Amino acid sequence: MSVQERIRGGERPQKTGIFWWSGQIISWLVLFIVLALIALMIVIPKLGGATAYTVLTGSMRPNFPPGTLVVVKPLDPKELHIGDVATYQLKSGEPEVVTHRVVSMGTNLSGEQRIIFQGDANNTVDDPVRSEQIRGKLWYSLPLLGYVNSALSMQQRTWLTWVVAGGLIVYSLVMFIGAWRERQGKQR
Repeated sequence: MSVQERIRGGERPQKTGIFWWSGQIISWLVLFIVLALIALMIVIPKLGGATAYTVLTGSMRPNFPPGTLVVVKPLDPKELHIGDVATYQLKSGEPEVVTHRVVSMGTNLSGEQRIIFQGDANNTVDDPVRSEQIRGKLWYSLPLLGYVNSALSMQQRTWLTWVVAGGLIVYSLVMFIGAWRERQGKQR
């Protein structure tokens, strides 16, 4: 019986072959990669109370070149140690931040904690930083994903998360309905 006769007779031909399998593998791989990226860039930081930043300069080369996504988790500045990588505000209360390595810690004459940072690729230390300027300590980093992070606004990230979640729900419904229809067809 030919494929055309099987289709006319209500039988569906089996989907096999190199192109069908290649398409299945590629589509599942793309889905997995997109979900992993969303998890690493949006969901995990949000659940962990962390913030994702993009490295914009070469001051932390070679470990964190420009375009690296650094996820920073808030902490008590007293928990920082020399050698830790942390993000701090350049000026207290302003949004501009820097991610550098702690090279020295101490207190000034009035007993206020001061932390000295330096970029791994820099020859000089940064100005002393007060504890209220610390945004957090490096939790994890992902090379090149900072470019994606910079390209998307917070609102776009939120929409992207909802669109992907909705797409997964629709995809699972389509798969469920397809399996149900196939089962109904076999019972006839």
